[in-house]
Amino acid sequence: MSAVNSSARDVDVDLGRLFASMAKAWKRILLVAIVVSAVAFVLASLATPYYKAETRLLIETRESVFTRPDGQDAGSGQMLDQEGVLSQVEVITSTDLLAQVAKKFNFASLPEFDAAAGQSMFTRLLVLAGLKSDPGEIPAEERVLEAFREKLKVYRVENSRVIAIEFSSEDPKLAAAVPNAIADAYLQFSRDAKLQSNTAATEWLEPEIQALTARVKEAEARVAAYRSQSDLLIGQNNSALATQQLAELSTELSRTRANRAAAEANAESVRLALRNGVSLDSFPDVISSDLIQRLRERQVQLRADIADLSTTLLDNHPRIRAMRSQLADLDRQVTAEAEKILRGLSNTAEAAKLREEQLVADLNRLKAESSRVGEKEVELRALEREAAAQRELLESYLTRYREAASRRDGDYLPADARIFSRAVVPVDPYFPKIVPIVGAAFAASILLMAIGILLRELFSGRAMRPAEGAYFEPVEQIHMPEPAPAEMPAAELESDGVDEGPRHGELSAHEAAEMLIAGGASRALFVSPEGDEAAASAVMVARDVADAGLRVLLVDLTAMGAASRPMLGDEELSGITDLLAGDAKFVDVIHSDLYSDCHVIPVGTADQHKAMRSVDRLPAIMDTLSAAYDVVIVECGPAGAESIRRLVSEGTEVLVSVIDPAESVLAARDDLAAKGYEGLTLVTPADYANPHEPDRTAA
Repeated sequence: MSAVNSSARDVDVDLGRLFASMAKAWKRILLVAIVVSAVAFVLASLATPYYKAETRLLIETRESVFTRPDGQDAGSGQMLDQEGVLSQVEVITSTDLLAQVAKKFNFASLPEFDAAAGQSMFTRLLVLAGLKSDPGEIPAEERVLEAFREKLKVYRVENSRVIAIEFSSEDPKLAAAVPNAIADAYLQFSRDAKLQSNTAATEWLEPEIQALTARVKEAEARVAAYRSQSDLLIGQNNSALATQQLAELSTELSRTRANRAAAEANAESVRLALRNGVSLDSFPDVISSDLIQRLRERQVQLRADIADLSTTLLDNHPRIRAMRSQLADLDRQVTAEAEKILRGLSNTAEAAKLREEQLVADLNRLKAESSRVGEKEVELRALEREAAAQRELLESYLTRYREAASRRDGDYLPADARIFSRAVVPVDPYFPKIVPIVGAAFAASILLMAIGILLRELFSGRAMRPAEGAYFEPVEQIHMPEPAPAEMPAAELESDGVDEGPRHGELSAHEAAEMLIAGGASRALFVSPEGDEAAASAVMVARDVADAGLRVLLVDLTAMGAASRPMLGDEELSGITDLLAGDAKFVDVIHSDLYSDCHVIPVGTADQHKAMRSVDRLPAIMDTLSAAYDVVIVECGPAGAESIRRLVSEGTEVLVSVIDPAESVLAARDDLAAKGYEGLTLVTPADYANPHEPDRTAA
């Protein structure tokens, strides 16, 4: 097998030598830091001091419950939202307001605000060379405002409706006076804006009120004229007179009909009683007659007298006969009086009937009149609605006009902001801070010097050392020893004592790793006929290849995880069975070796029977892994030739792990050779001790 010439000379950084070089130059580092700090101290001491002061405004409504307009709700306009507060910040920084303050303090006469007034020689040379624009070409007012804006900072305090106004100046008194003046100018600006708004409102409302007054009069006149022309008289409850009379006649008609029905019923009952000779004492109309009551009393008295005389006189006695004749005459009088009452009831019923007929006629007439009035009321209500709308609009305009005029005339225009923190004259300058500047210069100089020294050592190569396992001598040819003949007795291949190294026909793990690297193999299949202990060969080869700087992945296909347990410990992790069963992804099943840079895919925790149902996916999985890694080493355990056939692809090396070349090893080798796997390599872990506790002292 031909080998490739490797010129890779991987190196590591010698941290000890690197930091030792920095420790040797500590005096130089300290000297530079002291010099830089001294320069920073001198520059900070010579710098012009600047003072800063701050004024704070709270944006809120200044209306009280006593001065709030009637049409304004107590909660309306009380607080501005975030956009409203930011808009007020823009108002404060407006050109008009800043120009007003600049004119008040006469900034144009101060060299601090006029760049053209105190130009240094260096600045003039830059202007002459064309490297800087001439400040004198800019109008003086713009120069002052530009310098003013550079020294001014207006911002909204986060999560609040507070606006902070900061100003810095060489003069501490000016630094305190300017933000206060800006705040006062802003409040006056807000009041002037309200005054202008109220003045504009009164000027607009006055002619509108005059026009509305004329329209209201005209609308009310149309209502009165239409009501008069349509004979729409108003009765009680603000309803039409015809409608009210119709309701009253309906009530009267109902009452008349009830009275007529009652009179007819009473007359009929009295008539039946007289016809049938029934006693009339049970009828209320008969009993209520005074004459009948007296006749009944006389009848009772005569009957009592007849009864008294009957005790001493006979029935044919003239006196008794006279009393009985009087009693009969009284009965006739009662009957005659009842007939009179009957005629009275009949007359009452007839009169009620006539009254009912008259009411019905009147009711029909009023129905027609009410229908006409209803049609007229539709137009009347439209005219009244128009008049009412004009009247309400006029009243609202009058109310607003009076409010606006009173505020304008009374000069009560509160701004929707107040100053709750005025600027005071600062005592200490905010720039320069000598101690922080000197400290920062000292720390920065030390850091920069240290970085410079480290970079110099790295670029010079003095802090580099060859990486362990990363340098290979070029090899022209690796001569593979001939395997032991198949007919050789197994006893001749056995060792009498402890293995001191590879036997004849075998390679050590290190030699097998060099063979894979030199041959450019992309996949190596390890077959271990002797079981779990022989899997140590695959582990050691994988680690040696990883130490050489290649990306190596070991896939454990043994039943009990003989290859992955020494590399990952006893923890049960997801692996190849989980990947085949679809329970995990590639990133979930690839783990790092505890003792090298090799990556490992263990057996996994999924059900092996479920995973074997998807074993057809194994070739695709191996191809994907081979594309991602330089070398993929597969520990197949005591697998046969048919079992590993699906794992073989172009660039695949098949190796047989051996500890003691017994008959099982030779039989497995012969079986693989018979199935087309020629030129097999026997690999033994020369320094094998215990696969569960790998010796990494050499690494």
